[in-house]
Amino acid sequence: MEQPIVVAAHAKINLALDVLGKREDGYHEVAMVMQSVGLADRVALSERPEGIRVSTDLAGLDCGPANLAYRAAELLQKQFAIRRGVEIVLAKHIPLAAGLAGGSADAAAVLQGLNRLWELELPEDELVELGALLGSDVPFCLEGGTMLATGRGESLAPLPALPHAWLVLAKPPVAVSTAWVYGQFRPEAVAVRPDLEGMAESLRRGDLPGVAGRLCNVLETVTIPVYPEIAAIKQLMLKHGAMASLMSGSGPTVFGLAATREKAEEIAAVLEHSGVGWVAVTETIRELGEKS
Repeated sequence: MEQPIVVAAHAKINLALDVLGKREDGYHEVAMVMQSVGLADRVALSERPEGIRVSTDLAGLDCGPANLAYRAAELLQKQFAIRRGVEIVLAKHIPLAAGLAGGSADAAAVLQGLNRLWELELPEDELVELGALLGSDVPFCLEGGTMLATGRGESLAPLPALPHAWLVLAKPPVAVSTAWVYGQFRPEAVAVRPDLEGMAESLRRGDLPGVAGRLCNVLETVTIPVYPEIAAIKQLMLKHGAMASLMSGSGPTVFGLAATREKAEEIAAVLEHSGVGWVAVTETIRELGEKS
């Protein structure tokens, strides 16, 4: 039996997230600085005579047609009249409904893996176009690195790479719906918006403290009032030496930037002792495949 094709599906964080308005298609116009991190699911793909089967080691994850990994395989089957099947095994390390793009990362990994398994030879730009049909974060999960994302999140422009940093991730035991957060967003509740030009300039200079000082996510105005534990985690990270702390995406995961691995592990130990929920230490990556 042939060895499965294995792809690392990397999580993302948002260094900045601004919501610019509602679009005619029902989505929100956004401007975000997105960053790949080392934390990744492991996606294994094997040939089947027919059909799509998804399995996982994580309880509570729907492995049927609603799963983004399943939908990615189904999209390629329909788009290119593929009659062969695939077995998809997801070893999950990225928590569900966390604001870390775990589902989108899995979908991106399936597109990349099936491009090889089914010998489609699709160029990356075509994979990115297909990814945008599945979800706004899938194109970024295909490209990775440090990117400015606009439109509904699918239009990407490369930014200078973020200087290497260690991260503490903490997710309180709540699930937050992205659709709910955007639905509740009110521009008048936002006092401070991201300084995207300033952040881009800090990235050009390789100035990690400059980036840290400009972390900003307007969706905190929705999520934190309902889930004050997010603010408590941010404060705990800062109190114990994080350079800066922010909620990622629509939440509820919070990340803290740390200058060294030792500092990140020290903060993580405090969080674990406090019983805040799921905690992990990871690092930023410049390109996909760098860490798994």
